[in-house]
Amino acid sequence: MFHSIFVVEDDAKMARMVKVYLESAGFSVKHFERGKDAVEAAEKEVPLLLILDLMLPGMSGEEVFMKMKESGDFPVIMLTSRSTEEERLAGFALGADDYVVKPFSPRELVFRVKSVLKRSEKRDLSSAELMSFDDGSLLIDGQRYEAKREGQALNLTPTEFKILYTLASHPGKTFSRKELVEEALGYQFDGYERSIDAHIRHIRQKIEDDPGEPKIILTIYGVGYRFSGKQDA
Repeated sequence: MFHSIFVVEDDAKMARMVKVYLESAGFSVKHFERGKDAVEAAEKEVPLLLILDLMLPGMSGEEVFMKMKESGDFPVIMLTSRSTEEERLAGFALGADDYVVKPFSPRELVFRVKSVLKRSEKRDLSSAELMSFDDGSLLIDGQRYEAKREGQALNLTPTEFKILYTLASHPGKTFSRKELVEEALGYQFDGYERSIDAHIRHIRQKIEDDPGEPKIILTIYGVGYRFSGKQDA
């Protein structure tokens, strides 16, 4: 199926600008002013990528995000006028792959779209082998792009999977935030290192028995993170 980028933005002028630049870059784009319409459209067509304004009338951007994610797995770029670090990290905690603050350069947005799609491609890990940890209780499959804990799929976003895969590929190695961004995601923007904390928190909610007392992904204070699972022979 041919997929389109969904742009959910109630500012018609801004939406037209985004649409023009994305279409000039070769993408198919569908614009929705109301979150409800985007949610209904996603039930029929899973988007290639979602660009979502959090400040929407009626249904909030956060609610749109959660409802659309029920339709399938796709990357998300948050688009908003909120500029504080706490608000940006809250967006990442929801599972967003990137965050753009208004006003922004449309060319930068196109670059970010391409970067997010590139790191979300499953073929990036197509030659990877299945990794098993802790007597098979945790399975990480690079070819299928999925991870399971006690037989249950973890439903990780593409970004979350790449971070987990990078950590698990080097058990016992401590990664700084900068190293984790560069190795797992392959690019870096100002402040993106801090978003790693939100992604790790989200992964822990899915992978740990008690996210408040993590046993699999450890925080090494003042340095970064370490994967502590024992790889099966």
